[in-house]
Amino acid sequence: MKSSIQPTLQHWFPFLQDDAYLEALKSIAVPIILQQAIASVLNAVDVLMLGQLGEVSVAAVGLANQLGFLMMFVLFGTTSGAAAFISQYWGKRDIPSIRRVLGIGLSICLLASVAFLVFVQISPATALHIYTSDPEVIETGIPYLRLISLTYPMMAISFCFGMVHRSTGWVRLPTTTGIIAILIKSGLSFVLIFGWLGFPRLGVFGAAIATLIARVLETTILIFFTYWKHLPAAASVKEMYDFNFSYLKAVLAVAFPVILNESLWSLGISTYNAIYARIGTQSIAAYNIAATIEGMAFVLFIGVTDATAIMIGNRLGAGERDTAYRYGGWSLRLNLMGGVLVGGLIILASFFVPSLYNISPEAKLYARNLLVIMGACVWIRTSNMVLVVGVLRSGGDTRVGALLDVGTLWAIGVPSALLAAFVFKLEIHWVYLLVMSEELVKLLIGYWRYRSRRWMHDLTVIQKEPHPTLVPAEEILNEAE
Repeated sequence: MKSSIQPTLQHWFPFLQDDAYLEALKSIAVPIILQQAIASVLNAVDVLMLGQLGEVSVAAVGLANQLGFLMMFVLFGTTSGAAAFISQYWGKRDIPSIRRVLGIGLSICLLASVAFLVFVQISPATALHIYTSDPEVIETGIPYLRLISLTYPMMAISFCFGMVHRSTGWVRLPTTTGIIAILIKSGLSFVLIFGWLGFPRLGVFGAAIATLIARVLETTILIFFTYWKHLPAAASVKEMYDFNFSYLKAVLAVAFPVILNESLWSLGISTYNAIYARIGTQSIAAYNIAATIEGMAFVLFIGVTDATAIMIGNRLGAGERDTAYRYGGWSLRLNLMGGVLVGGLIILASFFVPSLYNISPEAKLYARNLLVIMGACVWIRTSNMVLVVGVLRSGGDTRVGALLDVGTLWAIGVPSALLAAFVFKLEIHWVYLLVMSEELVKLLIGYWRYRSRRWMHDLTVIQKEPHPTLVPAEEILNEAE
């Protein structure tokens, strides 16, 4: 019996025999999963707290966060493009080049965050009206949106430095600071939303204050320890901007498709939310609740995907193409099988989670149906996550990744949602099911691209010679230890 089981395990789980893969996955993915898990659980608690205030509060906060969502994915696209370089440079231990890429990424992220901040401060009502025409939702969301937008530049800084830390193996620092910020935010939200411990009852505005305070503390702690410990990300201004135009152009040639990818992708997801909101306030409230539960379920796959991107980049930087290909396949299998298991748990959750919220019976029914469909489709989305972000981007195949990710969304997903909602007048769960057709098409094309091996590129060939005044990598690493 034992002899028949062992070959089966080796066939389905070959990575169990590879100590290097398991060690890298554990050291990179586990801290990311821990941070994401705590963030998702406490975000669900925040939504649950707001849910006690009614559907309008849930809808207002969800829609107000759409601007931050758009901005966040511009940041994510920028840092993902930069991470493709940094993980490969780390494979060569080229810290001067890592710091140059950090300077490029930080500049783009700060410009984007300030642009979003200015727009929200000037016209918050216009921003909210994109998603809803409900005057009560808009009125509730305006003060929240104005205050929450002040966190945008701090998010830009945290994203960039956190990206460098993760790509160079210093995962614990961004994870720890992120967890501290999440705990502070949730604690303050509870106090300020409901007026505990002598504080005034501020409702939605209290949640915004808690988020702002937590983000300031997170960014301050992250930057302080980065420079105090002299980590690879502890770059001076001179080191960050020690590049010429040709180097900038070469980096942007790879990074820009990712930035465009995430910008257009987040705009598409935001379009989905606008469609759901236009169906009705009950529909968008139900979607926000269901999406919160789905977000909790995705924490495992985010960790595996981020770890895969770093591992593949490191292996390609070291010239180990076969190992990089093998790691991609193993992570794809992990995410697919994990998606099936977690999807079953989401379906089970659909029977009791909606009843925890103070919303109408109709909204509860919508949330329950959405959770069932989300659970059935999780395995497709988790597989696409590792294919696009973990494999194609880390291999420098950013143009194909962008075409795959954005093309299916705008050519299949958005038209399907518009037809389902406004022509066929379907309920929100059926609209969401039709949207998932783009994920299935993406999976088929993405897997074919992975098998072709044409996504593997060495990005370090564009590197500039290290500046003679910079400290050698070995000295920085020893000092950080």
